[in-house]
Amino acid sequence: MNRVEEIEPQTLPWFYEVNGVRKGGVSESEMIELITNGTVSQGSFIWQKGFPDWMKVENTALKIHLDDTSPPPLTGEGVNNTIVWFLAFAPLIGLFLEGFLAGIIYGDNEYRVEEAIYDAEFWYVTVALNIALSLFDSKRLTNAGHNIDKFKGWVWLVPVYLFQRAKALKHNYAYFAVWIVCFVIMLSV
Repeated sequence: MNRVEEIEPQTLPWFYEVNGVRKGGVSESEMIELITNGTVSQGSFIWQKGFPDWMKVENTALKIHLDDTSPPPLTGEGVNNTIVWFLAFAPLIGLFLEGFLAGIIYGDNEYRVEEAIYDAEFWYVTVALNIALSLFDSKRLTNAGHNIDKFKGWVWLVPVYLFQRAKALKHNYAYFAVWIVCFVIMLSV
């Protein structure tokens, strides 16, 4: 008899995903420990020989080890998207704020205000606005019950954050596309 056929399903190694990286094979008791300590949580993908594809832990027999006292995350429709739409238009809002700041600093000198905008003298205003809105939005997602560990490190690179957010919440990529268009418009000014 083939060695693989002799292995009981409970002794087959488990594999799991963390931040888009495949990890494992671990024993079932090790997998249960990973679930208990929160490394593998609701929404995490796991796999074991015999599975047709990677599955969310809550769709497997291991779901009994999840903490059932907490409700699942709000669905994509239940998450407030107000901040993400401000973020989508942040390149243009930031450009406006840069002009406003230049107007305050250089006052009546219209030429100097235009020069400051053209030379991107206050570029950090737009960058700070984008990052602040990303951080605020990621906090809202966390409060809605979503595990954003997979993309929270990307808040400083806003288009990647928006793309990953849309993917995680199963939204279309509209706010990602709007940000790209606004960024291109901002560059052309």
